[in-house]
Amino acid sequence: MKIHEYQGKEILRKYGVATPRGIACFSVDEAVKAAQTLGGSVWVVKAQIHAGGRGKGGGVKVAKSPDQVGQYAGQILGMQLKTHQTGPEGQKVRRLLIEEGADIRKELYVGMVVDRVTQKVCLMASSEGGMDIEEVAAHTPEKIHKVFVDPVTGLKDADADDVARKIGIPEASVAQGRAVLQGLYQAFWDTDASLAEINPLILTGDGRVVALDAKLNFDSNALYRHEDVVAMRDLDEEDPAEIEASRFDLSYISLDGNIGCLVNGAGLAMATMDTIKLYGAEPANFLDVGGGATTEKVTEAFKLMLRNSNVKGILVNIFGGIMRCDTIAEGVVAAAREVHLSVPLVVRMKGTNEDIGKKILAESGLPIISANTMAEAAERIVAAVQGKVAAVQA
Repeated sequence: MKIHEYQGKEILRKYGVATPRGIACFSVDEAVKAAQTLGGSVWVVKAQIHAGGRGKGGGVKVAKSPDQVGQYAGQILGMQLKTHQTGPEGQKVRRLLIEEGADIRKELYVGMVVDRVTQKVCLMASSEGGMDIEEVAAHTPEKIHKVFVDPVTGLKDADADDVARKIGIPEASVAQGRAVLQGLYQAFWDTDASLAEINPLILTGDGRVVALDAKLNFDSNALYRHEDVVAMRDLDEEDPAEIEASRFDLSYISLDGNIGCLVNGAGLAMATMDTIKLYGAEPANFLDVGGGATTEKVTEAFKLMLRNSNVKGILVNIFGGIMRCDTIAEGVVAAAREVHLSVPLVVRMKGTNEDIGKKILAESGLPIISANTMAEAAERIVAAVQGKVAAVQA
């Protein structure tokens, strides 16, 4: 789950991380009033969407009068903001953050992620913060400094100070840098975050260390422990199909292809998508029905896939370990009938009750194309979508 920048800053402030003063707004009038409330002579008008690169897309403007705040707010609110993370369709801006201006002397980067190799939280930091941090990581990785944090001790003072110095925080401000890094780590740990990022973390002209941005993502499996975080969820920022999928405990992500995929197990789902690409087509979604799929869940999965008008065929790929193939087969048949399936359907299943499942499909009277291997399944659905059904069924 993702939250907005202003919400991330609310969390970080609880852990002693300094941020500019700011007010979230939903209208032009609120934006002007926020600028007047904050006072000063410079304000930043910032689009609030769940994507990075807002500045490059025109979603961040510096205003020098309340009237200019209103002007920029009117331009940004309601715009379809396109960044490298939104895709070509962009994301509609419904919220703003009006923030006091900052005297930026240097932009830095700090972030926390889980490193699956060491099974520890990894602190990453760089002296090259700002909008092009991805370029830094790709072309000058030596400028990214890492510390793997022992969960027993947390981020030690010595490690935090060492990183602060390496990214260019002057000696007089190292204590502030340590407070930011340790506060970011503790926020990450306490909220079960999957990502906590400050980009940029700035040095001001008077030597303060301030989080000018904040990005926090959370492990959805741990949200039951964090009602306060769940309350920050903005459904307007999420794909309606993915929201609907979560109601039925389905893991679903929309993609840009034309072949719908229904698979049990995330690893098998990824391999299935790769195999579809290998045979010259593109998957329309990632969809993992999990190990406890019911007929109802399979039917809802079919409905989700077919809401995407780009879907021209469906590939069902099931490994019957915990999940029984006959249960999936019954669900596939019921779903195909309920949605009046009109696109090609290829089913490949292996494992528990495989023969029973195949018999259910064969006796359904539906034009279901069977396959024995992943490669054969991918080849057949691609051929069917391309109008070569006769060759597939031969």
